[in-house]
Amino acid sequence: MMQMRYLFLLRIGNDMRLTTKGRFAVTAMVDLATRGGKSPVTLSSISERQKISLSYLEQLFGKLRRNNIVESVRGPGGGYYLARPGSKISVAEIVVAVDERWTPPSAAAWATATANNRPASP
Repeated sequence: MMQMRYLFLLRIGNDMRLTTKGRFAVTAMVDLATRGGKSPVTLSSISERQKISLSYLEQLFGKLRRNNIVESVRGPGGGYYLARPGSKISVAEIVVAVDERWTPPSAAAWATATANNRPASP
């Protein structure tokens, strides 16, 4: 099972603005990172836990898969898993993958935050 340290995905600076689409994508990815492990995680289980429409998750995960952030397994016992370690996936990458507009923090704050794996300060 993924370690809780991957919850860094939720750490976004005060300067970053996300719309509902961005929040849903990040929330679903955190769920996947914490629930994933030996077997793929189904979108229906993420939908139930996070109260996000299954059809909406299917759209988001299609984009995440095309951007090599998640991988899928088809058939019985199928679902999704992270394409690489959670520590190598940033919030910005998730947001950009789902075609989301966002306002990053200043360049200096962003560089420091991502280098130290901490939220950027205003």
